[in-house]
Amino acid sequence: MAIPVTEFKWILPEVLLTGWALLLLLIGAFGKGPAASRASGIVSLIGSVSTLACLFCVKGTNFDLFNRLYTVDNYGAFFKATFLIILILITIISLRYARDERIGSGEYYALLMFGVLGMMIMVSSHNFITIFIGLEAMSIAIYILCALLRSNLKSVESSLKYFLLGAFATSFLLYGMALIYGSTGIIDVVELKEYFLMHQPFAPQMFIIGMGLLIVGFGFKIASVPFHMWTPDVYEGAPTSITAYMATGVKAAAFGALVRVFYTALLPFGAVGWTNIIWIIAVLTMSVGNITALVQHDIKRMLAYSSIAHAGYILVAFITGDRELISSVLFYLLVYAFMNIGAFTAVIALGKKGEENTDIDSYAGLGARHPFIALCMSIFLLSLAGIPPLAGFAGKFYVFSAAVKAGYYWLAVIGVLNSVVAVYYYLRVMMYMYFKEPVRELGQINVGPQYGFVMLVCVFALIHMGVFPRMFLMLAGRAVRIFS
Repeated sequence: MAIPVTEFKWILPEVLLTGWALLLLLIGAFGKGPAASRASGIVSLIGSVSTLACLFCVKGTNFDLFNRLYTVDNYGAFFKATFLIILILITIISLRYARDERIGSGEYYALLMFGVLGMMIMVSSHNFITIFIGLEAMSIAIYILCALLRSNLKSVESSLKYFLLGAFATSFLLYGMALIYGSTGIIDVVELKEYFLMHQPFAPQMFIIGMGLLIVGFGFKIASVPFHMWTPDVYEGAPTSITAYMATGVKAAAFGALVRVFYTALLPFGAVGWTNIIWIIAVLTMSVGNITALVQHDIKRMLAYSSIAHAGYILVAFITGDRELISSVLFYLLVYAFMNIGAFTAVIALGKKGEENTDIDSYAGLGARHPFIALCMSIFLLSLAGIPPLAGFAGKFYVFSAAVKAGYYWLAVIGVLNSVVAVYYYLRVMMYMYFKEPVRELGQINVGPQYGFVMLVCVFALIHMGVFPRMFLMLAGRAVRIFS
């Protein structure tokens, strides 16, 4: 079947991003050294911003392309904008971080773009094949990015661990898709929905197993319990800019695809048990993430377990099965991106090549020595803890409100109790910064304008979204109307 050339204009952001990534590969192939790294960063930044601008040209549309393999709608546009904002912020951080760590040339920025391209494909499709292609494009880019600190054994170990476990989880996801296809003969989730409506009740064992394997595959990418074990080691070993990229972009992409698949086609099967399974997973994910974070002495590992706990909070809203309430998930993911990128930028600012200073003792006395970093870090931690009026509070409020409105009272109570537990380990870092004498001297810290700019942007976003969340909630609400 022929594909009209005119359809390509609706994927202009993806085409543009690919073009910039290929240009960066050429720069990486022919240019080395600090000058090439600087040029690659600037080209990447221009490419990211221009792609985000281009995205606004295709907003407000809702139709399928390429024989229903790809779709353009408000839901995908919301996530694409989130991914591109993440890409822009990570690129700005990398202008200095990549140069200092000597990992930045064209290929570094190209891989960041290819990863975002995979994320955009994942959330812009209701066909299993296209979702799988997007997942692999994203995953392969991140496997390589994790290992870019080639002289650091932890970095290489994190890449290998993520690659092996990621490939294992992907096989579960693919097998789940195959079983669903085997029981229905369909790989398009919109057609699955129509098929179920015509064949009620429909619950063969092969289909139920396939659905369970889908939960396993997506559960690995969002780092939910019991598929979370890779998270602390990979987050700790990967370059810190990539840790921020993974913690925000990968989680948002996985939740974006998960919500589209389940809310388009699989809601009728909530009665046969997947909501009960995810109820248990949500409770375990919140509890294990928070309890384990309490005993961490490395800030990157603490944020990794915190990331696991936040996945549990998001699952609380996911489980409601309400097409309107699910907008709180989109809002939370956007807020989460600013909270985490800001926190990891502060971590980067305190480190230097060969000495990351990620143990919590390094933060002792930071409030007196580097008040700007300490203040920004405090705002990020308070937002992660859910303290008003920051956006983290608004995110948790809407997520738990969604659970209450849907009748999941106990789940909301467990979520609130977990949030109270989480306050302890976030405030512990603040206590070190403001009330503890320095254990050792960190040496000269030069907070570059790149880090300062990103932290200020994140601080502004968290305060603005916390005080004035209405516009962002409206955008999220408009995005999820595709499920009605």
